[in-house]
Parts: sequence; structure tokens; C-alpha cells
Amino acid sequence: MSTRPFDGIRVLDLATVMAGPVAATLLADFGAEVVKVEEPSRGDTLRGLGGHRGGSLFWAQEGRNKRCVTLDLRQSEGQELLVGLAKRADALIESFRPGTMEDWGLGPERLCEENPRLVYLRMSGYGQTGPYRERGAFDRVAAAFSGVTYASGDPEGPPMRSGFALADYMAASTNAFAIAMALYHRDAGGDGRGQVIDLALYEPLLRASEATAVVYDRFGVVRERAGNRHPAAVPSGLYRSADGVYLTLFAAADHIFHRLAEAMGEPELALDPRYENADVRRRNGEELEAHVAEWVAARSAAEVEERLLGAGVPSGPVNSIAELFEDPQVAARENLVEVPDAEGQPLRMIGVIPKLSRTPGRIEHAGRPLGADNDAVYREWLGISGEELRALRERDVI
Repeated sequence: MSTRPFDGIRVLDLATVMAGPVAATLLADFGAEVVKVEEPSRGDTLRGLGGHRGGSLFWAQEGRNKRCVTLDLRQSEGQELLVGLAKRADALIESFRPGTMEDWGLGPERLCEENPRLVYLRMSGYGQTGPYRERGAFDRVAAAFSGVTYASGDPEGPPMRSGFALADYMAASTNAFAIAMALYHRDAGGDGRGQVIDLALYEPLLRASEATAVVYDRFGVVRERAGNRHPAAVPSGLYRSADGVYLTLFAAADHIFHRLAEAMGEPELALDPRYENADVRRRNGEELEAHVAEWVAARSAAEVEERLLGAGVPSGPVNSIAELFEDPQVAARENLVEVPDAEGQPLRMIGVIPKLSRTPGRIEHAGRPLGADNDAVYREWLGISGEELRALRERDVI
């Protein structure tokens, strides 16, 4: 068993649903000892999504590699237990409405005083500051606020949400990155102190909005919906083959457009004054995209893919998860791996990403039942006896 980058790092995951918990999952994949702290009565909302005979399929994947304890943070005994856990942790992740942790006496002022090394991450819909700080938000609300939903969809249609929870997962990656930065600064910077991290759910998507901000600031131009086309990159659309398969390609750069013209058997396209460089292709994008679509529509997906890849044009099919389950590239990269679920039944889930040559991550187990590690964690971290644990259960503290 190889070492992992976060071996020896302890993380308390108090967050719910996706953005905070998935950040903890990413850290756990790479060695962090993540203790998931949940309400005794119901646990994380994620446990109720995508249900099957043994619980939630969402939870099986995103609860993986975590130790699970229950704790009622509304009770004073529960609050003191959390303080004890926080004293022994390197990082804490929470996603309550701003002010909630303070109301419980568990805000960063107290916990970071008790443990100056603690990295305290606060994940909320709109952040800890600003006029919207007390508003709640989920993925689709954050995506709409960020401007991404406005720019997605067909020009004639309404704004369109992404097919996946991009706001949640981008925030999760940003959270994990932020914790890694704070831990590095704490341990490599020499001062040994943690810090507070404040992230709003919409902010990573806003950061991913390409050049929309600077273009609007300079020219007052709003990025509008363009369907499957990119307004600044032509051709780069979505096309339907003769056998009904959707494919995509990117040939906006001049040298790649030359390759596309060769692949289409029309090298003269690259010399046409309407298409000879990226700037004029943008101005004549509608007719060029229509021409490429017509060429694809007259051929099978296999022929189109063979010609484009043979010419070095970045392209490929639009896959569903069913195609990905059968794809040799996905298999070679171990992007899907088989893990026993809580009942010991095999379950394929997304593998560990990214790949590290010397300290790779791994999946040790799928998401565990609610409170499965109460005895082990409270004994190991806090030295609580079996009799004390029984008393805490009787009082519904854990």
C-alpha cells in the first residue's frame, strides 16, 4: 500500500449534499482521514438521493473513504464533543447558513482559538459577506446566478441548465484546492497556523465564465446563447451523422481548419476568402457551420470519425454513460472502478482523479452506514469509554 499526499491529515466533514462533502471525498481519496459528522436522526441529505436496496447510490460514491459518526450539534454536549474533535483535526468543512455555527458556539473564532492549526472552510450559497449572505442556494440556483445558465441553450429557446451539477462539483474541486493551499502554507510557510476559507457556491462557475466579464466591461457586449456553437470559435459545433450519432469537433485554429478541409476532401475551403482565417470564419460562421453539418450528415459516424482523427482534427462522439461504460479509453484510465457497496455487492463508480505517479489515491470502501464509526472514532480521537458512548446514545447526542 503506497503512501498518499494527505496521509496523516484529519478532516471533519460537517457539510451536506455535494460541494462540501465531495471536497472531503477528494481529500479522502488521497489519504486524508475524513470523519463525516452527521445528524443522528437522518444524516446527510445525500443519503436519500438515488436510492436502492442498500441506501443511496449517490452516497455510495461520494461517501467513500470516510468514517461516519453521528452528533447532534444543537445539544450542548454535542457541541463540546465537536470542539474536542476539532482540537485534533487539521481541517473542518461546513456548509450551514452563515451564522449557524456561531449560534452553536462553533464558529471559527472559537474553534481556531482552541486549535490554531485548524483550516476552517465555510461553504455557502453566496459566501459569508454581502447582502445575499443569508440566502440559501443549490446547484441550479448558483448556476443561474453565475451567468452560466443564461449563456446556455439555443438562441431561440430559454436558458438551459447543465445536465450535471457543475456548480457543486467545481466548488468541490475549488474547496479541496483551497484546503491543500492552506495546509501547505501552514506547514511549509513556517508559521504553523491555519486560516478560514470562505467560498460561495456560484463563484467557481463565475470564474469559469471565460472572457465574458472583460468583454462586457470593455465593449458592453453580453454573451448570448449560441446553442452548440461557440461565438468566437468556428467551426466548433455539434453535428448529426447519417446514422443518427451526434459528434463534435473543434477546428477554430487556422492550422486545424486546414486539416478539416483536407479531411472533408475540400482543401479549397481553407483558401476561400470567407474562411481563410479565424476572424473571417467568425463573421461567416453560420454558413460554414451549415456546410460542415451537411458534410457530416451525409456520412456514417464511423467514416466521419475515421477521416477527422486521421487528419488530426480534435473530434469525437457525444457519449452517454452507457457508451462510457464500454469505452476502452475509460477502461484503460480506470475512470470507472468496481467497489463493493455497503452490502458487499459490486458497484462501478467514478475512479480516483487525477493520477499521481508516486503517491496515487485509492478507494478503500464505498459510503458507510450512518454512524458506522461512532465507537471507533470517539474512542480513538477522544478516549470516550463504551459506557459513556452508551449514555450519549441514550440522550440522542450521537
